[in-house]
Amino acid sequence: MSDQSPTPSGGVNPLTEGPADPEHDPTASYALEPEYVAALTSRLLATTGTTAAVFSPLNGSPLANIAQSSDADVAEAFVRARRAQALWARTTIDERAAMLMRLHDLVLSRQDEIIDLIVWESGKARKHAFDEPLHIALTARYYGRTAHQHLDTQRKLGVVPGLTRVEVNRVPKGVVGIISPWNYPFTMALCDGLPALLAGNAVVAKPDAQTMLSALLAAELLEDAGFPKDLWQVVAGPGSSIGPSIISRADYICFTGSTATGRRVAAGCAERLIGCSLELGGKNPLLVLRDADLEKAAEGAVRASFSNAGQLCVSMERMFVADQVYDRFVERFVARTEAMTLGATLDWGNDMGSLISQDQLDTVVAHVEDAVAKGARVLAGGRARPDLGPFFFEPTILEGVTPGMTCFGHETFGPVIALYRFHDEADAVARANEGDYGLNASIYSQDGARARAIARHIKCGTVNINEAFGATFASIDSPMGGMRESGMGRRQGSEGIHRYTESQAVATQRLIRFAPMLGMSDESYAKVMTANLRLMKKLGRA
Repeated sequence: MSDQSPTPSGGVNPLTEGPADPEHDPTASYALEPEYVAALTSRLLATTGTTAAVFSPLNGSPLANIAQSSDADVAEAFVRARRAQALWARTTIDERAAMLMRLHDLVLSRQDEIIDLIVWESGKARKHAFDEPLHIALTARYYGRTAHQHLDTQRKLGVVPGLTRVEVNRVPKGVVGIISPWNYPFTMALCDGLPALLAGNAVVAKPDAQTMLSALLAAELLEDAGFPKDLWQVVAGPGSSIGPSIISRADYICFTGSTATGRRVAAGCAERLIGCSLELGGKNPLLVLRDADLEKAAEGAVRASFSNAGQLCVSMERMFVADQVYDRFVERFVARTEAMTLGATLDWGNDMGSLISQDQLDTVVAHVEDAVAKGARVLAGGRARPDLGPFFFEPTILEGVTPGMTCFGHETFGPVIALYRFHDEADAVARANEGDYGLNASIYSQDGARARAIARHIKCGTVNINEAFGATFASIDSPMGGMRESGMGRRQGSEGIHRYTESQAVATQRLIRFAPMLGMSDESYAKVMTANLRLMKKLGRA
């Protein structure tokens, strides 16, 4: 594993230079501008007088003290959001779409600032931080360009051709509660909310406590793009305390996080009979078939396993490799993994950054130590790297993982992948489907048609062919979400915006009514209608 010592970024917006301390950590010579932090946190609705300190995973340096919100603050956020939403719902689809297109341009023009903040707050490598403004630009442009396709009133077939006119409207739900995670703090703070805004809703957002600043920058960019100030409210605090307060007031909930918390969110929504979409955990499988291009598969496997230090819902933790190519593939995969560069920098050039926290590091260490103690072999990595930063762990490849080991079926959410041999592809699919999760999968094969046929038998919401996760996740026109305990509902595409609307059917009837006419008896009416039904079938009518 190659290491890079910490070096400061060339970004200027959020950073201020102080005295260097090269013996300890050159990143310590940079900090976030106090005025910059104050401007971001001023967007919070938080009046408790208490704060929570946030530290950078890069080097443990303090970033900000985040004011905390109370139940009363959440209530006020919903009051403001509902007031703003009543006006917003009257704006035209074209006006809303134009703001999304302005956001697209703003995100691209301010990407250096966005990326700097993401790296400071999450510890990820800069190239993985770039994925966040990229995804938001893709999302904003897609919904801005396809707004009418999703939201225009649609004509439907009437029961009596020519005499029954039926239209379906898409009506906004009202105020959407969005509870977003820390692993992609900018994109997950925004991507689910953009279609909600386009559909005519307001949003009350509760980002994860560890990455509030990136989410607050996202809120600032929305306002800069022209969205009304009160339309997007941000509150801060532990999910256990203000999460139920949001669920008790929202018209719909969008949650991304753990399966355990997702169950509690779903229960709260069920109690109120409101809808929710949940993107939850995964233990995602990657299949390398006997005809795979091994160089492409090894390159893709590195991204699949170690992007964002494995802290990605759709990253791979189980890899099934055909016997015929196993040894040759493993040689390539191990070599590429060992060549990865790790570092706590804001510069381009690192292949992997830090884990987010001590809790996350403890989980990864425990999973690897448990596996090794029970007989698993470490082919690459396997160690924490406190010399690089407080929460660094090497990208790790395990072989010989068995069902009695914690990492066999439990999500690690770190840079750890387990390798398994298979001989029969049907057996590989069955093993890939083991467990309760079903979020993402990947198949490497030079026979695309065969790989797509296999994909239909894999119980995952997304399956990528000859790619780790980017092909589905970046294709915004397609739905993204999980099966089984990996969640319910979908983001992206038409499903990603229709979840925030109520479908309203409006039917206009002309000339005849659905009741006996002109002195006809009920019995005669029934006979006439029966004859009409048989005629409609012969004519091929739906």
